[in-house]
Parts: sequence; structure tokens; C-alpha cells
Amino acid sequence: MLLIYSQITSPRLAYICATLFNNEFVVTQNKILFQNCTTAKINYSDETISEKELQIIPKGLLFEKNIQQQVIECFEWNGLKAFFENKKGTIPFDLFSAAFYLISRYEEWLPFAPDQYGRYAHTNSLAFKNDFLHLPLVQLWLLEFEKKLQLSYQEYRLPVTTFSFVPSYDIDVAFCYLHQPFFKKLFGFYRDLLTGKFDKFVESGNVYSGYQKDPFDQFEFLEALNLQYHLHAIYFFLLADKRKGVDKNIHPTKKALQEIILRTASKFKVGIHPSWQSGEDKTTLKKEINTLSEFIQQPVEISRQHYLKMTIPETYPLLIEAGIKKEYTLGYGTINGFRASYADAFYWYDLKNETVTDLEIHPFWDANSIFELRQPVYEAKNELQELFDQVKKVQGEMIGIFHNHFLTDQPEWIEWKKMYEEFIKENCGA
Repeated sequence: MLLIYSQITSPRLAYICATLFNNEFVVTQNKILFQNCTTAKINYSDETISEKELQIIPKGLLFEKNIQQQVIECFEWNGLKAFFENKKGTIPFDLFSAAFYLISRYEEWLPFAPDQYGRYAHTNSLAFKNDFLHLPLVQLWLLEFEKKLQLSYQEYRLPVTTFSFVPSYDIDVAFCYLHQPFFKKLFGFYRDLLTGKFDKFVESGNVYSGYQKDPFDQFEFLEALNLQYHLHAIYFFLLADKRKGVDKNIHPTKKALQEIILRTASKFKVGIHPSWQSGEDKTTLKKEINTLSEFIQQPVEISRQHYLKMTIPETYPLLIEAGIKKEYTLGYGTINGFRASYADAFYWYDLKNETVTDLEIHPFWDANSIFELRQPVYEAKNELQELFDQVKKVQGEMIGIFHNHFLTDQPEWIEWKKMYEEFIKENCGA
């Protein structure tokens, strides 16, 4: 148990301590109690209280009650970037405030220039600008913090965490050719022929005639792979009622799609992939959630936004109202990395109301090199491995995003499918 002295208590301080120390801490304003304590303790104030203490000088962020631009300058500490510097402390920066700033996504509550989809662009972030987006920086700080505290309290250990790898799949389009609207089938068939895409023309003909399996139907392959390596995979299904814009899913009334959902739900977790149309429409959102709930005959409590359409604070309250308990959208759609500089689950802190919510956020690191960056296969695999190793180092939760329609046997994707299978075998095999 860790004792933390602070002259002031606040919801922000309690929240970040609970997140970092898994509730294995006590915050006190009793100076005498702190002085007499002989176990691991932190003085979170600007005055020295006892000889054998680790001191962190507060920046003040955790005691504020508003949201405002923060003056941030990064520096190097033990080979890591850090900010909110104060060299008088045993740890030369306000680790608690810095961690809160990153995990609460404080910068996303401030005005920003969105990307083409209206999302928070990774180029706005402190992590990208200071070259630590590829690191679970908060947990790396904690490892250094543990070493520092052990100089005075050898028995101290951070709360035990366990590394986990969780593959997740966004099922935006379950089938390439089958069960699509008639106009799409007809248009696609003749478009491929007239534009000289004879491989696609032949492929679609073979699928329609029953000589070939639909290329996007990779569900048996993924099921076998996840069961073989005992992976607790999660599947997010897009169930928009109207085909519009980027919502191009197979219609929820299609029996083939319902059978895939039922089969998947019997072996793995399934969640809703809220459509683009549902982003600001709670009625549409609830309808899609209810549709999935009716299929699987159980409440739907996990979600990831389609196209990662998420803004803070607008999106999360809608999901909470709709009954979502665990959310998996926190990452970037344009680059791999750690959006909150943290590779584990945490509860969303509502800065507007200064309260901790029951919505559990699960950040992902993505497999974006496959979809956006179009790196050579070997470069993508090396990057995935580096991210995997980083999360394993801090004993965090590693969640990757994959899609059934990019892990196919089609010529443009077969090498990516092989790479993914090799990656799983090398990292998850016995």
C-alpha cells in the first residue's frame, strides 16, 4: 500500500492515483500520519515533510476545476520524454499531472483542427509532436518511479498487472459479392469488365456461380486461428439500417450475416460497430445496439466506432446512455501508436463534470500500416512487433484492429494475411 500526502485533495488526484496504482494507495492530508509512516510514501506537495520520502512537486493541474491551455515543454528524464518539470522534486516533474493530462486526453477537450473526417488528428497531439506516440509512456514513467521509490523502500512493488494480447476485428463488410444489393452487384460486375479488371470480373463470376468462396468470408480462418492460440478475440459488427456514405455493410436482415454473428458470439465476444450515421443520433445508435442484442439474445455492452468516428466529450456520454460499458475506439486512424500514452484499460474521466464515469476505455495500437500507410509487409510486421514488445514490457493490454476484408487470399492481400498468421504464431504459440 502506498501512502500519498497532499495538502489538497481533488477528484482529479484521486482518479489518476486509482488509475496508476489500481486502488492500492491512500491519500492523506494528515502531516503527522505521513511523518510517522514507515512504509512506502510520496509527498505530493512543495514542502519537505520527512527525510525518507519521495517528493513530487505539484504543477497545479490536478487542483484546477476548469479546462484551459497548458504551457508544456518536454525534457528528457531517464531516457524518456517528460513535462511539467520541477527540478526540486525527487522526481523532477509532476508525474501525476502529466499522466492525467495524457490519460484524460485533456488536449482533446481544447479547440483543435480536425482531420478530413472530423476526428482529432494525431498531428495535433503532444505525443506526436514530441516523438513518443510509439510508447506507452505513462507506464514507462511508472517503471522508473518504482525504481526510484525502491531506493528508500526496497519492499515496494507496483500493483501486479498481466500482459494480454487481444485481437479485434471490425466487420464493416462481411461479404465482397454475396448478399450485396442488386444494383451494387450489377454495377460492380460491369465496371470490372469495362475497366479491364478481369481478375475481379472472373472472381465475382466464380463466387456468384458457386465455384469460389466469397473472398471476404474469412470467418472460419479467423475462428480457427483464434481457437488454436487461445486468443480472446472481439468482433465488432456494423449493422447500419441504411446504406449511406462509409456505411456499406451487408444489411442486418440478411440471414447469412445473422448466422455469422450467432456463430461468432457462441465462441467470442461480439460488440457493436456504431455506424457513421449514428455518431450524433442516439436513436439510431440504440437501434443498432438493439438489433445486435436481439441476434445474440444478450445485452450489448462493448463498442468501437466505425471509421473511428469519435470526439471528446460528445461521443462517450451517448454510449453511456445507450448502455455501453467498454469502449475500444481510443486510437488513431492514420498512424500506429498510443493515443493516451497508456497501454491498458482505464475509466473515462469527464472533465466537464469533474467525475469518473463507469465507461471503461480500452486503447488500441491498431494495425494501421496495413490499411493506411501501405508499408511493405516486412516493415509493417517489424512495427507491429515493436509495439507488441513495448506493451509486453509494461505488462499492458495490447489490442489490435484487423478487418476480414483485408485478411483475404486475394493477390493484393495474401501477403498481409500470411504476415498476420505468422505474427500470431510467433508471439502467441506455446
